[in-house]
Amino acid sequence: MSHLVVHARPALRRPVMVLAFGGWSDAGQAATTAVRFLSQQLGGRPLASIDPEEFYDFTVVRPQVRQRDGRQRVIEWTTVEIHSAAIGGAPHDFIFGWGPEPHLKWKTLCATLLALAREWGTELIVTLGGYLAEVLYTTPVPVTGFATDPERLQRLDIAPIHYEGPTGIVGVFADACRSAGVEHVSLWAALPHYIAAIPNPRGSLALLLRLGALIDLPVDLSSLRDDAARFEQQVDEAVAQDAQLSGYVRELKKRQMAH
Repeated sequence: MSHLVVHARPALRRPVMVLAFGGWSDAGQAATTAVRFLSQQLGGRPLASIDPEEFYDFTVVRPQVRQRDGRQRVIEWTTVEIHSAAIGGAPHDFIFGWGPEPHLKWKTLCATLLALAREWGTELIVTLGGYLAEVLYTTPVPVTGFATDPERLQRLDIAPIHYEGPTGIVGVFADACRSAGVEHVSLWAALPHYIAAIPNPRGSLALLLRLGALIDLPVDLSSLRDDAARFEQQVDEAVAQDAQLSGYVRELKKRQMAH
């Protein structure tokens, strides 16, 4: 049984696939916001979706009931949405995918996504992520990563991730790419653990700037830059009004300057 529901079969040229999963690997919703932004800006259209029945616990992430045309009730199921964008004049097209981290059958989901990548001749898969860290919100968002070809990261001056411990679907998918011989790069934004506001457009912008340095990315980021600037101003105001938080930020800055 195929777990992939195909909605269209466009001809795509050497597509790059960009994926993000909400939840554990999406601090500040930075990664999923970035992928959705790309799809919107580049005119992404539905390509496929993952049949959610095998992968999600619907008592944890419940489907939503909606009214269609004010009369008919329809159910919207939690799933991984996959869109494609054909870009005239660019060296490659795109496949974008985003959705909540699945609860079940991670290996099967990874195999399904890799089958889709092979069917459309994908040359590179990029996963985006975000994690919480002791970083200053006033400085550029640090981006680290890992890749099947570490030289890709070295050329971009991206520090490699040395994390060991529990992992999420992105880590499992990266291992599946390595085992299948598929080129894969993962970029991760480090976001302040003391800032609870979401989404965090500063993280999304940092990821897309790095992604743009990795591949040709014909997209205007000006609206996202504006969102990031407004977000930083709002955080400035919140920190200024919270004596305990502003004190923590000052101490963090001192520790980082000492290093």
